[in-house]
Amino acid sequence: MLAPVQDRSTSRKLEFGLYRDGDNNLDHVQEATIAQARALSARDGSIEFTVEDTTAQRGFASGTRLHTDQYQIDDGTLSHVSSDSPHDMSSRDNLTQFVARTLDNAQKAGASQTWLDLIDHGGGDGGGLEADHGLGIMRADDIAGAIADGVALHAKEHPEDADRRVDGVVANQCLMATLAFSSALSHAGVAYLAASPETMLAPGVPSTVAEDVVKHLDDPNAMAHALVDRTMKTEYGGLGGFAPSAAFDVIDLDPKKTAAVETSVKTLNAALVNAGHDANEKAAVREDAKSIDGMVRFPEGKQLPWRADRPAMALYQTFAQDTRLDPTLRKAAADAVNAIGATVLAHAESSDFGPFNDSDYSDAVGPTVHFPTAHKQIDPWAPQMKETDNAFYRTVGEADVTRTYA
Repeated sequence: MLAPVQDRSTSRKLEFGLYRDGDNNLDHVQEATIAQARALSARDGSIEFTVEDTTAQRGFASGTRLHTDQYQIDDGTLSHVSSDSPHDMSSRDNLTQFVARTLDNAQKAGASQTWLDLIDHGGGDGGGLEADHGLGIMRADDIAGAIADGVALHAKEHPEDADRRVDGVVANQCLMATLAFSSALSHAGVAYLAASPETMLAPGVPSTVAEDVVKHLDDPNAMAHALVDRTMKTEYGGLGGFAPSAAFDVIDLDPKKTAAVETSVKTLNAALVNAGHDANEKAAVREDAKSIDGMVRFPEGKQLPWRADRPAMALYQTFAQDTRLDPTLRKAAADAVNAIGATVLAHAESSDFGPFNDSDYSDAVGPTVHFPTAHKQIDPWAPQMKETDNAFYRTVGEADVTRTYA
C-alpha cells in the first residue's frame, strides 16, 4: 500500500498573490516585482507566491506579444506554469478567479495568511488595474467585490476551508490609500491595506514586503511598521536613486474601526452641510479645505485630476481647530480625526520628496478623502473614472457636502 502523498508545502506560512497587469506603459519596469519575489522565495521557503502576469515581456510565450502567464514560485523555482492569450486584468471576474486560485494554493500550502499584491496603475476612489486592451479601469468597489467573490468561490468549492480569507492587500498602484477603498476592502473581509495616498514610482512596493508579513504574523503593529519602513527605504535606479513613494501607510480594516470611521465622517458631513447655510461658515470651510493640498503635488502633476483627494486627517484637523466654525462641527471633525487615526497602524511621509521636486508631504498621513471645492474637481476623469461612484461616498453623505461646497 502506498503512503499518502505529502503536501509539497506543509512548511509554508504565507501565500502571497501577485496580480500584475503589464498591459500598459509600465510593463517593463514593473517586471522587477517578479524577480524580487523569486529571489525572496529562494531564501525563505516559508513564502509561496501565486502569480498571474499579463505582459509583453519575453516569458513562457514565444516572442514578445502580449500574453498571460500563470504559475507559482516556491523555493526560488517556477511550477504549475501555463500561458494563455492575454487576460483582461481589469475584469472583476478575472480577479475573482485569481483570488480563488490563490486561496486554493494557500490551503494546499497550509499557509497561515494570504495576501494579494495588485500591481498596476491606480486612480484612488476611481479604481485601478488599468488594462489597455480590456474594460479600462476596475472600480474600487469592484476590486473589493472581486476579493469577496473569490473568497466565497473558494469556500464553496472547499467547504472544509471556508474560514480562509484574504488577510491583506498591497496596492502597488497610485493613490489607493483612501477612505473609500479602505471601507470597501473592510466590508470584503480584508484585514489590512498597504497603500500610498500619492502617486507611486514604478516598480513600486517591493515584493519583498512578503518577508515583513511572514516575520510578524502574530504582531500586526510590528508587521505594519516593518512593511512601511522597507517600502520607504527601498531605492531604485542605483546610487542616488528614488524611493517608491512620497508617503505610505498600512491601514487596519477591522470592521469596528471601519464602522467608527463611517459613522464619524457621516456625522461630520451632516454638520458641514448644516454649516453651509451660513455664508461665513461656508466660506471658512472652503478656505480650510483649500489650505490642504490635494494629491499629485509635484509641479509636473498639476494637470492631473486628483486635486480634491486631500489627506483626511489633515483636512478634518483643520476644521476641528478653526474657531470660526460651530462647536458641534469642530467636535465632529475631531471625532473623525480620532476614528481615522485609530486605523493607521503605520505610516511614513516625506517633507521634501526629491523625485517630485522636493514637494512637501508632511501632512499626508493616513488615507485621503474626496473633498472638492469647485465643480470641475467633482469627477475630473468622468466618464472614464468616476471617483464618486463608490459605496463609501453614498454611505457617509458626501454627495450633499459636494453639492454644498463645490
